[in-house]
Amino acid sequence: MSLVVFEHVNLGFGQKTIVDDLNLRIGEHDRIGLVGPNGSGKSSLLRMIAGDQGIDSGVIRCARGLRLGFLAQDIAPLAGVGLLDYVVSSVPGRAELDADVVAVEEELLAAQARAEASGEEADQEEVMSLATRLAELHEQVQHFETHYTAHEAERILAGLGFRADESGRDLGELSGGWRMRAVLAGLLFQRPDLLLLDEPTNHLDMPSVAWFASFLRRYRRAFILVCHDREFLNEQIDRVVSFEPEGVRFYSGDYESYRRQRADEAQVLENKARNLQREREQTERFIERFRSKATKAKAVQSRVKALERMETVETLASRQVMRFRFPPCERAGDVVIQIEGLRKAYGDHVVLDGVDLTVRRGDRIGIIGVNGAGKTTLLKTIAGEVAHDGGALRFGNKVHTGYFAQHHAEMLSRERTVYDEVAAVDPAAGATRVRSLLGAFLFSGDDVDKPIAVLSGGERARVALSRLLIKPGNLLLLDEPTNHLDLESSESLAEALVSFDGTLLFVSHNRAFVRALANKIWDVHDGTVEVYPGTLDEYMDHHRRRRDGEEDAPAQAKATASRTADSRGGAAPPRGAEATPAVDPRESRESAKERRRREAEARAQRERKLGPQRRKVAAMEAEIAALEAAQRERSTLLADPALYDDEARRSAVIGAYQEGVRALEELTGAWEIALGELEALEADDA
Repeated sequence: MSLVVFEHVNLGFGQKTIVDDLNLRIGEHDRIGLVGPNGSGKSSLLRMIAGDQGIDSGVIRCARGLRLGFLAQDIAPLAGVGLLDYVVSSVPGRAELDADVVAVEEELLAAQARAEASGEEADQEEVMSLATRLAELHEQVQHFETHYTAHEAERILAGLGFRADESGRDLGELSGGWRMRAVLAGLLFQRPDLLLLDEPTNHLDMPSVAWFASFLRRYRRAFILVCHDREFLNEQIDRVVSFEPEGVRFYSGDYESYRRQRADEAQVLENKARNLQREREQTERFIERFRSKATKAKAVQSRVKALERMETVETLASRQVMRFRFPPCERAGDVVIQIEGLRKAYGDHVVLDGVDLTVRRGDRIGIIGVNGAGKTTLLKTIAGEVAHDGGALRFGNKVHTGYFAQHHAEMLSRERTVYDEVAAVDPAAGATRVRSLLGAFLFSGDDVDKPIAVLSGGERARVALSRLLIKPGNLLLLDEPTNHLDLESSESLAEALVSFDGTLLFVSHNRAFVRALANKIWDVHDGTVEVYPGTLDEYMDHHRRRRDGEEDAPAQAKATASRTADSRGGAAPPRGAEATPAVDPRESRESAKERRRREAEARAQRERKLGPQRRKVAAMEAEIAALEAAQRERSTLLADPALYDDEARRSAVIGAYQEGVRALEELTGAWEIALGELEALEADDA
């Protein structure tokens, strides 16, 4: 069943086309990732579905009774209602239902009052009608209270990071990011038929992102997701709607599958274009060579007609992505920052208390923690944006700081143009350098003369990054730098930062971004900063083991292996290997027979336990090998120019290849799970 259907829809703003003759169906279980560069039309498409954006022509049809939930990037101010009450009352129809109950109760009381005033019996028919209506309304109220409980609302709020004591807090007291969480909580509580989510992770910390990811994986209704976090997209979606230079395109699978299909599609078209160009050149050479020969006139005319009929192939246009590199920076001293006993409080609320930290040259520190723990406060304190209340903060020799604020839009002058805003950072830079830098950030031509006030969130983020790059320094402090950047721009920023030869401290909830950059983790919590010298994955594994009481498991395993090796005078057997006990030459024949019987039983028991899983893994590996062989054959066909002479056959081969990609991905994922289960069984049996 289709929830929403687009039929030949067109929309444009001035000279810019958003969608052109778009035909799109959204099914009741679709999990769609909406991808494309900032400004391509992703938010506009969501607003069209929500009915907040009109169209130029075409038709958008929604299923009867469709319940929509739309999380936009811009949240309207909310005030005068408590947090929990807002979420519970957000279910469509509840407020109207409560009002109907009050109205019918008042009518019933009025009918009884009229009867008492007149001294006559009440109109029984009217009373029965009102009583029946009231009973029906109470049944509907009961339905709401059964399916939409306050307990469920509290569970969702807790998952999104709200404390239990905040349930009565007025929404007007919350910051923009926390209001967005409240609106998201209301949408998740409603469980609409179709969720429209425009950058929902922008204001979530890592624990909240993890909870939200788990919630969406269990969500059995449809949603459309715009997100710049590659890992989050890959976890959630099974279909991609992409804004490409040639228009809106559709792909099956997750984001990685889309990227592979897009690359395969580009390669196929490039091969076909190359082959057609070669054929065209050969035909033109034949015509030119034999044009003046009467004996070849018929053949020449045939070639001329063939040349006129020859089709043209449009290769896929490449999408513009910001590309830049940080210039080499001045070498700082070994100790870049020394923090001793740092304290920061806002009134009675102590954010940081007695924090000792050292940052050395070349450190790439990812700062993580729940929202409100003090990540931004710590970064602002280091940047000199806020003063600390106690302790010492000292910079090393030749340290020059560049700072990217989370709310960078507030630090830009709305009246200035893009060019003036960047040039003001370094008046000595010169017009050529400023324009070249802005070009790398996709501002060219008249774009550089736009006022900051008219820019989108993504464009303002690019201006702030341009300001940073014009005079970056050798210590970069970045607070959520990927917010408002599209996915490809986020990855481009990560690539540039990998080549940065200074010191980097950054706050981010984007797991892929942290994984790409961090070689040290600072976890801010409870007024302290826990330092972990390793990557995000190593830290998360360490945190999990500590939580589960396995902190010293690797050391214990190593010690156990060492003792085993020492007792036998050699190395311990590998995990899962069967150790054969040494045979005592004085062992009796009866005891040897009993020993062999026990060993045979142990082998049989092991086979019963591990055999089915081993066979399952082997069967999957054989199936994967067969699929890979079939894909290699299809790849050979796709490289053959003759394939493109038969449109139906070409489409069939491309379709089979894409289906093979999907099947391989699914089977490989299942194989990894099965292999992990086998290894766990072997570990238990060791």
